[in-house]
This record gives sequence, C-alpha cells and structure tokens, in this order.
Amino acid sequence: MAINMASLRRSGAPKPPIIATYAVHGVGKTSFAAGMPKSVFMQTEDGLGIIEADTFGLLTTFEAVMDAIMSLYNEPHEFQSVVLDSADHLEPLIWAEACRVNKWANVEQPGYGKGYLATVDTWRNVLDGLSALRDERGMAVHIIAHTEVKKYEAPETEAYDRYQPKLHKLASALVQERADAVFFMNYRVSLVKDNDKDKDSRKRAVGGGQRVLYTTERPSHLAKNRFRMPDSISLPDDPAGMWPAVAQHIPFYNQAALPAAAE
Repeated sequence: MAINMASLRRSGAPKPPIIATYAVHGVGKTSFAAGMPKSVFMQTEDGLGIIEADTFGLLTTFEAVMDAIMSLYNEPHEFQSVVLDSADHLEPLIWAEACRVNKWANVEQPGYGKGYLATVDTWRNVLDGLSALRDERGMAVHIIAHTEVKKYEAPETEAYDRYQPKLHKLASALVQERADAVFFMNYRVSLVKDNDKDKDSRKRAVGGGQRVLYTTERPSHLAKNRFRMPDSISLPDDPAGMWPAVAQHIPFYNQAALPAAAE
C-alpha cells in the first residue's frame, strides 16, 4: 500500500512494555518478573525454584525456544506476559544454532569475532518473535539476565568498572535497543568509616538487604527507560510487592495517571 497522508496515525498510546532486567545473584529478579499479570515463563535455566508459575519447562535448544514463542503467537491462551528466564542462558543455545547452520565446531572457529557477528541474526529471530507477541498478541515481554562487572572504556574519562548484563556485547546491544526499559536490580549499599574522626580511616560497605531498582544509566551501571520513571525505586521486602511498586510508573499499567487527551 502506498504511503500518503491517510497513513498518518497519532503515536503515544500506551502499549505492553518490553522490559529487560538484570540483577546480582539472589536479589529476586525472577520473583519480580513472576509478579507480572498472567505471566508464562520460557525457561532456559532452572531458576524458578519454589516460585509457582506457568512454564513450558526447561528449554534446552534454540528450536524449543522458537517453538514456545510460536505456540504463544498461534494458539489461544489468556496469558498477558511472557518472561524469558534468562537471556544469558539462552545465549549458548543461540551460539549452538549458529554453529549448526554454519557447520562450525564452535562459535570461535571463524576467528576475528566473525562467529559472534553471525549470531546477531539468530538473536534477531528471537527478539522479533517476542516483539510479535507484544505487537500482535498484546503481551508484555520481560527478559531477565544475570550481571557481570566489566571495565568500561569511557571516551571522556579513564576506564572504570560498571555493572552490565552478562551477555556478549553484540547481543547486549540488541536487547537494550529493543527494550522499552532496561532495569538494574541490586541491594542498597552504603560506606561507613571505622573512625569518623580519622580522614584516613578504612571504609566498610554495609547494607540492610534493601532492594533497589535502577531505571536510569549511571557510571556504575547500564539502565534506561522510555517512561519518565524515577531514577531509582526502593522495592519492598515482600516479593509479591516488587512488581506493583514498579508497574505504577509504567504507563500501560497506570493509564489513570496519564494526562487526558485534548478535546
């Protein structure tokens, strides 16, 4: 169909979000994602533990992951959210698929990073499938991942360490680009001196287990959001309250707070 003035549409209507959350070990990222409305899990790792959730079971091949996506796309169901748990355990399945297609022994075989570059299209297949669930089935998408600390070569300053998703840089960039929000979850940490009167006194890290969700990038971590959210959100101790504490800041889940449309 030709593009003309009749093709114009007004943007800005809230859609189900695509969210990526990465977090330190044990902070509750799976519990956080499980709180989404009518969620179903696509597990590439056995991380649910005692959490009760609908799941396809452990998906151990790229083909199984795509089959799960296609089932949600083609078959009738009442799920409103899909959780990929986790992206970093999906990554080896994507590497294996690229190796199968290209008849490589491993992803390093082509040399000079060419193997990882070839996996980009395979990653896009997954992300395109998840985007179709959002755009055509009205499902929110939540991709969760573990974290790692990597040295960041900043152009304006000396290099420094920061938290980032535990993914190859090409895959990480794709996931971040596709997501409406990239959240980093951690425990709140404060530094205290052993002796306040001594300026050279040793500092110790202390924390009471308070969970915090960061929504905006800072030197210490990657993050972003398209929803004008607070830079950080303190999460309740009760896992059941974590998702509601965040969802109130996401337009799709809090449409009552949106400005009224002009007459």
